[in-house]
Parts: sequence; structure tokens; C-alpha cells
Amino acid sequence: MTKYLITSALPYINGIKHLGNLVGSMLPADVYARYLRQQGHEVLFICATDEHGTPAELAALDAGLPVAEFCRQQHEAQAGTYAGFKLSFDHFGRSSSPQNRELTQHFGHRLADNGYIEERVTKQVYSRADERFLPDRYVIGTCPHCGYAAARGDQCENCTRLLDPTQLINPRSALGGSEDIEFRDSRHLYLLQSRLAPRLRDWITSRTDWPTLTTSIALKWLNEGLEDRGITRDLDWGVPVDRDGFEGKVYYVWFDAPIEYIGATKEHSDARGLGDDWRSWWYDASDVRYVQFMAKDNVPFHTITFPATIMGSGEPWKVADYIKGFNWLNYYGGKFSTSRRHGVFMDSALEILPADYWRYFLIANAPESDDATFTWEHFAAQVNKDLADNLGNFVNRVLTFSRKRFGEQVPAGAEAGPPEQQLTDQLVTLLGEYQSCLDGLQFRKAAQTLRTIWSVANSYLELKSPWLEIREDPAAAQLTLRTAMNLIQLFALISEPIIPDAARTLRGIFDLGDADDLGDAGAAGSPWPALDDVRSLSWVAAGTPFTVPPVLFRKLTDEDIEAWRERFGAETAA
Repeated sequence: MTKYLITSALPYINGIKHLGNLVGSMLPADVYARYLRQQGHEVLFICATDEHGTPAELAALDAGLPVAEFCRQQHEAQAGTYAGFKLSFDHFGRSSSPQNRELTQHFGHRLADNGYIEERVTKQVYSRADERFLPDRYVIGTCPHCGYAAARGDQCENCTRLLDPTQLINPRSALGGSEDIEFRDSRHLYLLQSRLAPRLRDWITSRTDWPTLTTSIALKWLNEGLEDRGITRDLDWGVPVDRDGFEGKVYYVWFDAPIEYIGATKEHSDARGLGDDWRSWWYDASDVRYVQFMAKDNVPFHTITFPATIMGSGEPWKVADYIKGFNWLNYYGGKFSTSRRHGVFMDSALEILPADYWRYFLIANAPESDDATFTWEHFAAQVNKDLADNLGNFVNRVLTFSRKRFGEQVPAGAEAGPPEQQLTDQLVTLLGEYQSCLDGLQFRKAAQTLRTIWSVANSYLELKSPWLEIREDPAAAQLTLRTAMNLIQLFALISEPIIPDAARTLRGIFDLGDADDLGDAGAAGSPWPALDDVRSLSWVAAGTPFTVPPVLFRKLTDEDIEAWRERFGAETAA
């Protein structure tokens, strides 16, 4: 049976991430992992903090902490935030782990043994004011491609082009802003990606089902001519290069970070005493389907650098079967930015509303085909319409009316008739579409279909109108309410991947004894409903005790919108 390995792009260590980071990798990966677990598949969902590189050193310097302690604290803070968003990682590791150090050095040796590593003497930026070499991100200047004045020495944040610090116009030190810099010789290791370009192209073009976004970015890099890439830096913080003559140098963060997917899996096995189980997911793993999730700026590293590392090793490590690339979520037309603290950050989001509000909205507006824009007006309108009215009001109306007229047990009533048959026919079709969307990693469409299922339930309730039926035929009203209660149980099962807290609340409404587990379904997985069960709508039998839960989703007000616009900033309403 196929096992599913799922990884989301590693969040960088320098601070709590914003909603764009969440929807661009971690959240859709979690939705997919939860869905697969409900289907009964064996799933390993891996992520970690990306802790090496110059931004970590700079952030630690600003915080007045040793970089190792800074990273430890930030890892703990990020892990807590992700738990708050109910991200069901099987392991959330650290790229500074001993496991990743061992594996990164292993790949370095394998690539060298196979002729894919070359020593080169290159010109590096040296700051006379700081009396040290300045690795790429320690250098700031004007991008030679787009003219952005604050481009970093490794990549321009504005146009996303990869750079070398020597390409910057008017370069200066990021440490103190000094322009008293010069270029000095320094010996470094280069990964000879150019030699692997034909194999990379064959691999990428063989993935005919990948999103156009992913494939187009990868082929653009190949078509422009794949350059060899320096994979070492003059730094103290990182994975040491265990090679004669390279003392005091570390591997480049974008070399060791993707290897941490394997390292975190080994961390997981080591922590649980599973021995070499980690290898079954990565090494000669023909029974594993590996799916990666990331935003578009990370695509080149996962379609070029990481697979080049694996291919060049000459060993049967697992490469991605599917890479789901996402566009960007913007905030009122501008980019979310961790470095500039622009937009809504995950910790602040949880301070004002529970996770499900955010999870639903972000998946319903996932930037799959184009960049998307977050505005408070759109957020409030969609929460109110879909979650408060469409789902929450249905649950409240059904349960409060039934309790008032028939007590706190599911009523029996008449046998199902044509309206119920028409309802289940619609549900079977829609559930099939919903599953197809989730299987195909089409998250916006999945949310749209889930919303349609809720709407169909509301249409059924309006058609039957039990508050009118009860006047002439109480048994018919009981049938309608019993059917609606089974719809609530259906919602509990199929909403789990997207809104797990609400799903847990819905699962707790009916006293089903040992048949239902009220724990977090992300870990164990409540069984996905079979189509035959949807046709019969018989999960909740007549006589089953039930309770009326608190309001699932509160309505968001104009006052909320105004307060949040003021707190988080919003240039214009959209």
C-alpha cells in the first residue's frame, strides 16, 4: 500500500511567520495530510525550522542573544504557534540538529566523490569596518536586474532573481551600513549543477501532472542556462564543512535546509526509538509518494538545487513525486513581509480569532492560479456568509428547534421520501467532487465544494420547513430534523481537514458512545464517509442523545473590521 510523505517549506527562524507563509505551504499540506489520514493511509507529515544562514545571525545580534539560544527560543515559539493553528506535523524539527549535520556532510562527500563538487577561488565581499568576510545576506545593494535599492546579496526580494553579492550595485554591509568594503579571494565549494541539467530536465518534464506554476519556474531556470552554485560560506553558524582546507567555513543554508526534510524524519525516528524506520521513507522507497508544498519563491530550490543534490549523490534517495507551488498572498495590494512586519502574523491572528476562521478563509482563497489579496472586508464577509450563516446557523437552527419540540434525543419520524432521495443524490455527487479536489490538491475548489454541500443542506431545510411541517404532520417534521442531524454528522467528518476544531465540536454533539473519538482527528483520523453511508444518512439513529453546542462561529462586525484595520494597517479598502 502506498505511503504518503508530505513536507511543507521550512519556515525561517527569524520570527513568527505571517498568513502568507501559512497559506503558501504549511496549511494546505496539513489539509492534505488530515484528509489522507481519514482515508486510512499511512502518512508522515514533516516540517522544521530553517535555522542557518546570515539572517539568523543578524536577528540574534539584534536580540542580544547567542545565535544557538536565539534559534532555540524561536523554534519553541514557532512550534507553539503552529500547534495553535492545529497543524498536525508528525515531527517539527530543526535544521541545526545533529541528524541534519550528519546528513548534510554525507551528501557533501557523496557529491565530491562523484565529481559534482569543485573548489573555486572567488571574490568575496570583505568589510574593512567589520574586519570580516560578508556572506551574501550580510551585503545589501541595488539589484542589477530591477533596480531595487535594498536587494540582498543572495536574492532580490522585489524581482526574486538569485544574485551573487558581487553583482550588487553600490554594495554595503548589512551589519553597520559601511560602504568601506572590498573584494578578496576566498576558496569555496561549488555544486556543478550545470552537469546535472539534462537529468533535471528529464525529471521535470516527466512530471506531467505538476502545476503549471511549478513547472514553468523550473524550466525557466533550465532554459536560461543552469549555473553552478556556491554551497559554502565564510560563517561560524551552520553545518561545518568537514574537508581539509575549509576549516571555519559552513555549508550554504540553501544546501543544508532541504536535506533537513530527511534529517527531521531521522529526528522523528530517533525520538521515538524507531531505529532506521526513517530510511523506509527516503531510501529506495518505491512504496512512498512524496508531495512537497511551497510558495513560488521556494520552487527553484526544490526543483533544481535539492534534486540535483540527491541525483548527484548517486544513491536512491526519494525525490518529489509532486510539488505543489503557490503564488503569494498579498495584504491590501502589498506583500506580506516578515522583515518589514507588514501584514497579519500568525500569533497576532490567533489573539483575535480562533484558528478555524483563518484556516477556512485562507484555503477558500488559496493563491493557486494567481496572487491573492487579503483584506479585512473580504475576510469578514466570507466568514459571516460561509461559516456563521451557512454552517453555524444550520447547526443551531436544527438542534435548538428539535430540542424545543421533541426533547434532547434524535427524533424518529416517518420514512425517507423523494426530498431525501434527491438530497442524498446531490450529496453523493458533491462528495465525489470534494474528494477529487482534495486528491488533486485543488484547495480553493475543495472549499467551494464544501460550501456547496452546506448550502444544499440549507436548501433542504428550507424546502421541508419543519417549523411548518410540525403543524400538520409531526412525523414529517421529525424525519426532516433527523435527516438534518445526520447532515451535521456528515459535516463533522468532511470538514475535519479544513476546520478541525469545529469538526471536533460537531462530533461531540451526538452521544455515539465508543463509535466516535473526540481527540484531534488530524493524528488518528476519523473515518472518511463512504458513499453508501451518505446515501442512507444513518450515522445518528433515532433516540440518540444530543446537546446544543455554543455558537460555532460568531458574526464579525464593522467595529471588528475598523479595529483590525487600525491595528494591522490597511492603506486602502478593497
